Amino acid sequence: MGIKYAMLFSITITIILSLLILIPSLLNSSKFHPINHSDHHLLTQQNPYPVSFAYLISASKGDVDRLVRILTAVYHPANYYLLHLDREAEPEEHNHLYQVISSHPTFIRFGNVWIVQKTNLVTYRGPTMLTTTLHAISMLLRTCQWDWFINLSASDYPLITQDDLIVAFSNLPRDLNFVQHTSRLGWKIKKRAKPIMLDPALSETNKTEIIWLTQNRTVPTAFKLFTGSAWTVLSRSFAEYFIVGWDNLPRTLLLYYANFVSSPEGYFQTLICNSREYRNTTVNHDLHYIMWDTPPKQHPLNLGVKDYRKMVLSSRVFARKFKKDDPVLDKIDKELLRRKGLQFTFGGWCYNDEKKMCTNLPSEGAIGVLKPGAGSRRLRSLLTKIASGKNFRKWQCR
Repeated sequence: MGIKYAMLFSITITIILSLLILIPSLLNSSKFHPINHSDHHLLTQQNPYPVSFAYLISASKGDVDRLVRILTAVYHPANYYLLHLDREAEPEEHNHLYQVISSHPTFIRFGNVWIVQKTNLVTYRGPTMLTTTLHAISMLLRTCQWDWFINLSASDYPLITQDDLIVAFSNLPRDLNFVQHTSRLGWKIKKRAKPIMLDPALSETNKTEIIWLTQNRTVPTAFKLFTGSAWTVLSRSFAEYFIVGWDNLPRTLLLYYANFVSSPEGYFQTLICNSREYRNTTVNHDLHYIMWDTPPKQHPLNLGVKDYRKMVLSSRVFARKFKKDDPVLDKIDKELLRRKGLQFTFGGWCYNDEKKMCTNLPSEGAIGVLKPGAGSRRLRSLLTKIASGKNFRKWQCR
């Protein structure tokens, strides 16, 4: 009886969470810390850039400095940025992050950086990371216009500039979704699909380890399971489908993955590959450079200077994971992003011809200007390989 009650409790909590995600009245701007929007309405009306991206950047306790560093590395006025700092972080950390963002002149001017005010506890391997991502996407859908959603953590870092990314994506179909996936679950059937666990962070105020139940479940037959990378680039169309769409599959899978270990590595993969409307929009790639042990362990290897050449030659957009202030980050800043310290990454919108670098107070005349470099050419080559021709269909939802 105890197991049955625990399962019913978990399902009830998940239903409540899914309803919160889907009710617009509960996901309004009050969930953001207020940041001045002085020039942002002008940028939105003029739409000077061919595409735009909405970022969720998540961080945990002790990660504020890393969060600010990656934010300035990927910042661009064409995009939108939602920052989530785990509720476990100290109040001083939350206040420090707010002070940094709310006092930055460029963030104030464009008003495209927000901080989640009502933050969540995020448990390692639990579904709370997934619910935080869905919550963020719902906020961003109702707040601004964008073409693709990207989720990052404070231990990620870009390998190209945002001008490179915008130009490389400008000629792509807007419905493409970059979701690395496979139906070959292997050891994950026994270790993830069949075990049942509960995430106390769904109902508790303090973070604790996930709870394992003694009973296992069978592999589902109503849908086919897929697994893959937790890091994705999702189209706005697909986001609207699983947040506000009429199809019940997104809700059904959300209930199922509430008790699934490491649900962010399966939910979007299973959803998109079981959707008739979106399975043919899937590019089997996460655009990340990640190194693993052989055989892979739970966590990827930390990247360092010795991995720099491989990162560049991979033509990926991002890499992970990095230790705080690892020397390779300075090398990436200098040679790939062309920036120093917390200056913005090189781009046409902020380039100062006299100083030969980006400044924190760009002129209005530069808005809309793009200066792509070698990173854009590398990424275009990768996109041609993975998103066109026979490779696109060959590796799709198999």
